[in-house]
Amino acid sequence: MRKRERENPCGICGHYHKYEEGEVCGVCGHRPPVAPAAGARQQDSAFPSEILKEFLFLGSYDNASRSELLKTIGVSHILNTVPLCQNLYRNSFTYHCLQEDKTLQFDDAIQFLEQCEREKARVLVHCMSGKSRSAAFVIAFLMKSRGWRLAQSFQWVKERRPQVQLSDDNGLAFHRGTAAVD
Repeated sequence: MRKRERENPCGICGHYHKYEEGEVCGVCGHRPPVAPAAGARQQDSAFPSEILKEFLFLGSYDNASRSELLKTIGVSHILNTVPLCQNLYRNSFTYHCLQEDKTLQFDDAIQFLEQCEREKARVLVHCMSGKSRSAAFVIAFLMKSRGWRLAQSFQWVKERRPQVQLSDDNGLAFHRGTAAVD
């Protein structure tokens, strides 16, 4: 019997690593939380954030690159909001990649998410950091599908993924169904 088989699986991610000793999981990158020093930037989680239970997850390209982790949480579809990001596992997941970098195609993305919801598929929406672009698509989806106002949608997402940062500085100008990047 190999050494790893004698260990108990991690109670957080379910993989075999010495979580209590601070060992990083070799499968999903899960690591014990480290208390940040005063003024230090908190490191983002290896896990995407669950926005709507058993359906909608928001994350980063790093999250999207962890195939085993996504399979563990049941994700089968991925909405890639950054055309320059590679779709790494085309044989394992159903991808929908937005084609233009200058104009955010909300209607196209929302149709994909609505289809996923009808099929009861779990979907990850990601951009590079999971803070701005992908969050904007998730918020737009909540507004359209749930009938929520912007403030309620933003608060819902922010409570589930605190690192979300939407601001006027990001150059998004919203127009019927699309948002142009200045």
